[in-house]
Amino acid sequence: MKKFNSKLIIPGVMAVLALTYSCKNYLNRTPTGSLNTIILANKAGVDGLLIGAYSLVDGSYSGQPGNTWMTGTDNWIYGSVAADDAHKGSTPDDQGPAGQIEAYIATSSNGYLNPKWLVMLNGVQRTNDVLRELPLVKDGSVTPAYAKEVTAECRFLRGFFYSEMAKLWRNVPYADETVTYDNGNFNIGNPGPVWDKIEADLTAAMNDLPLTQLQVGRANKYAAEAFLAKAYMFDHNYAKAQPLLADLITNGQTSSGAKYAPNFVKHHFADNFNALKKNGPEGVFVIQASVHDGSNGDNGNAGETLNFASGGPAGCCGFFQPSFSLANAYKTDAVTGLPLLDTYNDSDLKNDQGVSSTDATWMPDNVITLDPRIDWTIGRRGIPYLDWGIMPGQAWARDQADGGPYAPIKNTYYQAAQATTSETYEGWAPNQSTANGYNAIRFSDVLLWAAEVEIEIGSLQLAETYVNEVRDRAADQAGWVMGRLTGYGLTGGKADVSKPIVDNTLPAANYKIGYYGTYTGVNNGISNPSMGFVANGKTFARKAVQFERRLEFGMEGHRFFDLQRWDGLYGGQMGAGFMATQLNGYLNHEIHVTGFSQSALLNSAHFVQGRNELYPIPIDQINITHGSIKQNPNYN
Repeated sequence: MKKFNSKLIIPGVMAVLALTYSCKNYLNRTPTGSLNTIILANKAGVDGLLIGAYSLVDGSYSGQPGNTWMTGTDNWIYGSVAADDAHKGSTPDDQGPAGQIEAYIATSSNGYLNPKWLVMLNGVQRTNDVLRELPLVKDGSVTPAYAKEVTAECRFLRGFFYSEMAKLWRNVPYADETVTYDNGNFNIGNPGPVWDKIEADLTAAMNDLPLTQLQVGRANKYAAEAFLAKAYMFDHNYAKAQPLLADLITNGQTSSGAKYAPNFVKHHFADNFNALKKNGPEGVFVIQASVHDGSNGDNGNAGETLNFASGGPAGCCGFFQPSFSLANAYKTDAVTGLPLLDTYNDSDLKNDQGVSSTDATWMPDNVITLDPRIDWTIGRRGIPYLDWGIMPGQAWARDQADGGPYAPIKNTYYQAAQATTSETYEGWAPNQSTANGYNAIRFSDVLLWAAEVEIEIGSLQLAETYVNEVRDRAADQAGWVMGRLTGYGLTGGKADVSKPIVDNTLPAANYKIGYYGTYTGVNNGISNPSMGFVANGKTFARKAVQFERRLEFGMEGHRFFDLQRWDGLYGGQMGAGFMATQLNGYLNHEIHVTGFSQSALLNSAHFVQGRNELYPIPIDQINITHGSIKQNPNYN
């Protein structure tokens, strides 16, 4: 199901909703029950309300507070730039609040945070409105079976929206459909984590949702099961996550009925990020996006509007540039093809930092062995960038000195499909609205969560198998980037970068990927028994799984929250301070990269243990509830 603009469905109903959701504080507002009784108390009204709730899963709606790139559930700024995936990009003074988040100096008045809170809370309230409306339908148009399914979808959505809030703020106010203005309990406070309430919602949803859905984008049983497992992972309840993940691996299927596991190893990694191949067999829950639907670009991928290589596809805006550290992480051992878990940052992968795009003497390294996922995640000079040709380097960087030499890829459309998968966004951003929806959960999430669980309470051997299944898919040479730059043609007897010579029979780089321990894969990876989980123990296995998540999900908005989840301060399996150690080490590496000047903010950035693991609660929310909502630790 697409995110629908209010103009596209049930115009009378949605005109009312446009007024209903304009209030600043979505918990403290006049109840809509009397109005809904008259206009919405029928199946069409319930359907309209439910579609309105689904429309916010991408983190945006028409007329919202703040811009969509502040609120999108892709979490590019909160989950990737705030971690070690990426730099903010662009210029230092552009989107200053994002720079504050990157430098760990965001305060409760940061301009990104309150819009994010409000949009997610609006989603909660929309789901609650559906649940309040259902009992009011008396005309027989809503059957008990349909009411049961709608209730399950609403509880899934409420769990989804609260999961988003809990990841950022942990301590958030939980309001179900019984919390309304008229009973005086809207200022409910935020006494602590709400994972137990999220788990209750998702459990109910899992039990009552159907296996399949007629409309793409609507949740089925297995989407709810996966989000429930994810909630248990954040709650560090591995015993409850384990059977859910095992069931997903054995029986899980998409809403259209495609089985996850049998299709995974042959489902190309890059297909997850191709708008023309979305909702494939790996899509546990894919947030839909569409263009050319009459919405003026509003239904495109909400959070990614700014995140295109400046000078490349879309021509704007140069945000969200992969870090040197992320690029280094894809280096592999030349013999085993395994990651360099402890030494990947000892030297930087060859890059064109400070090198003009017209310099024909610069060539990419074809000796260092690399995990092939790098070139579907990071745009690098000298490597084909989807079907746009050889990435030219500095010419595609808005401010290379400050943002670095790399460009994002996973959000970008193919040149051949530009006309059908992109659209001008609200009249000002050419081709910056795309049909490339966001993968909220992929099947590789399930496999790697299952590996974590097995390390903690189960079998190291089974954990190793799950990790190797993910690596096996990456080892599929049919899915590698092809086209090696071998030189340049001549103009006037001199090498001319506009005439690249490319051998399309060769991989773009020297890709090499192997398996942990002994594993019989189907895609030509290398087994290495001495590097097995059983042989090397739990500490090694944890490090390997954590690193695999970084490689598989780089630039997908998960990294900050993974580090938070693993930190012992919040019950994770690593010691308290783990997150601070990782991110301060990252900062120390980045600011010492040769030729990378960055902004003054990044040079002075420091992650503070006991504070920066969570985001500050917006001061507007504390003020509007007269202090019922309390600030997170060590923020003013």
